[in-house]
Amino acid sequence: MATLNEHEMNPILNAQIKDPAYLLGMHQLGEEKVVIRAFEPYAEKVFLISDQLEEEVELELIHGDGLFERVIETEEFFDYELKYRGYHGGEWQRKDPYSFQPYLSDYDLYLFSEGNHHRVYEKMGAHVVTHQGVKGTVFTVWAPEAERVSVIGNFNSWDGRVHQMKLLGHSGVWELFIPGIGEGEVYRFEILSKEGYTLIKSDPYAFYSEVRPANASVVYDYNGKYEWQDDHWMEKRAKTNWLERPMSIYEVNLGSWARVPEEENRFLSYRELADKLVDYVKEHNYTHVELMPVAEHPLDESWGYQVTGYFAVTSRFGKPEDLMYLIDEFHKNDIGVILDWVPGHFPKDAHGLGRFDGSAVYEHLDPRLGEHQDWGTYIFNYGRNEVKNFLISNALYWLDKFHIDGLRVDAVASMLYLDYSREGDQWVPNKYGGRENLEAIEFLQYFNSISHEYYPGILTIAEESTAFEGVSKPTYLGGLGFSMKWNMGWMNDALEYIEKDPIYRKYHHNNLTFPFVYAFNENFILVLSHDEVVHMKGSMINKMPGDYWQKFANLRAFYSYMYAHPGKNLTFMGGEFGQWKEWNATQSLDWNLLDFEAHQKLLDFVTDLNGIYQEEAALWEIDFSYDGFEWIDCHDADNSIISFMRKAKNPDEFIIAVFNFTPIERSNYRVGVPREGYYEEILNSNAEKYWGSNSGNMGGVWSEDHPWQNRECSINITLPPLSGLYFKFKR
Repeated sequence: MATLNEHEMNPILNAQIKDPAYLLGMHQLGEEKVVIRAFEPYAEKVFLISDQLEEEVELELIHGDGLFERVIETEEFFDYELKYRGYHGGEWQRKDPYSFQPYLSDYDLYLFSEGNHHRVYEKMGAHVVTHQGVKGTVFTVWAPEAERVSVIGNFNSWDGRVHQMKLLGHSGVWELFIPGIGEGEVYRFEILSKEGYTLIKSDPYAFYSEVRPANASVVYDYNGKYEWQDDHWMEKRAKTNWLERPMSIYEVNLGSWARVPEEENRFLSYRELADKLVDYVKEHNYTHVELMPVAEHPLDESWGYQVTGYFAVTSRFGKPEDLMYLIDEFHKNDIGVILDWVPGHFPKDAHGLGRFDGSAVYEHLDPRLGEHQDWGTYIFNYGRNEVKNFLISNALYWLDKFHIDGLRVDAVASMLYLDYSREGDQWVPNKYGGRENLEAIEFLQYFNSISHEYYPGILTIAEESTAFEGVSKPTYLGGLGFSMKWNMGWMNDALEYIEKDPIYRKYHHNNLTFPFVYAFNENFILVLSHDEVVHMKGSMINKMPGDYWQKFANLRAFYSYMYAHPGKNLTFMGGEFGQWKEWNATQSLDWNLLDFEAHQKLLDFVTDLNGIYQEEAALWEIDFSYDGFEWIDCHDADNSIISFMRKAKNPDEFIIAVFNFTPIERSNYRVGVPREGYYEEILNSNAEKYWGSNSGNMGGVWSEDHPWQNRECSINITLPPLSGLYFKFKR
């Protein structure tokens, strides 16, 4: 006779229970009996196997949908396994998932609900573990409003009735340890909402996923996968103040840097990129590479910014250990790796974070707070502890598991303002009536402080397009705490200027000079990013006015101006050799252009520019203070010429930089200099080897005892058309 009535059976049979272990598994039945219950709708018979029993004991079928039980006369619980016999003769045997104690501790749950479980990725998601002496996989997921959560996969025919999870107290966390499940298993979570409908979700904490368009999560075990060889880099990084070091960053989209056309436009794998991309970045003297997002995302055309798997390395290019290998190779070649990170929004894909358990779990329910109108995405609820914990631990995960040297945070402005891209009643003021998102501000401050605390020497970089005050000011001084900020103002002003026909540039001279007014308000990175070469904006070479020769001359002059300007530097792939077409994320760069002299020599110029930049401390040692910069002449608008001095900490080290943005050569052009001596021309963007006309100053000039521009001496130089010149002081 069954020990359960039909009313008690129904929650299990209908998959509507929050604590299946309350009924399934082994339970005391009176003082001298236990009952073992199992639910397996695909079994015709179930047998109990234990060293405590002399032989197999068959369980009784107490409901035709697959609910079995057996009463055993004993005073104590005992260890056991269950053997199942299917309707078609197959057999399988395993430990009972409902015979195990919870894997997560109360302390884990406390820290998570408090928002301070900084490495919660080591507990949430799917982990191959040995639990109570048995190897298997423990699955955990946060779904606080769910009525029921199940793990589904090939191992249970994707049937949500079979592996129903247990809700751990009031934490909103569901857990189930499944013996015998190992790495490579494909799985999802099946969630029953309060409204009674079923959702199929990928694991928010999954380390790996199927290759798109498939999107199920894959059990992945990091243990023993990769042995890092970058100890020297990591030790050096921890002691490095990047504010006083050269940074020439090469921004890359891994899917379109290069492809294999003869193999149907195939992506290069992480390991193939380690062979090709690392050598390229090193050969052309970049100090850092910035990878556009490599977290899992369903749509190539989103460029990685519509993330669905925040902890999952995209499977497009290989496995997590392959990405580790790529980063390790960069480090072994003294190249830092910055990763784009996207905590500002997430897409509405049905398998993703949106309405995860039928309610607004990761986002705000109110669309005025919880949705980005521009991008059709959800906004994270930064004030919810578990959401904050998810994002903070995600940032630390990339720094921890992948030795990332910096995180560039996408779309920070959209996080900071409640009225971002909204009008009228489309937004909700904060508690003080203001437009600032106080919860997002607190989150960003916490992210920055905890990241730098755990990983000294790393960088956090904000893409922030407004004049929000204190983005790169330390949190203890009330700032957001970022290491650096993208200089979007410089980018807009400088591109607007350089795109003008030279005949009109004198009317826009302020575009060149005004950025120096605020150049030291933040720790700026000058950026010519992917955003500037898409959506009909034109490639860098195509932005330049003039004929074929002038386009290249303009671009060389512009790059030389950028590198001399205070601040670190970032340029997007393709701009270094003059990609004609706008960037297309679904195609390779046009590497065949390097067969043409103008493009190859532009690449030679950028290579030398990067090299000179690294060698000259005056160009980077004092980037964020007026102590490292001094105007020589900012007033020669009629000739579209500017000149200034960059200075190192050593007073004997300085660079005189002069720029001519007209196609007219200026002979006998006098520039005031601070000291008598020889001024070596270390860069001339018009040199013949760079496809220029080769006018210049024969390698350098001596100063003359001729006061000029409020200086006691000066140099008389030839200023080539559309050119940038660097002169280095020699005693």
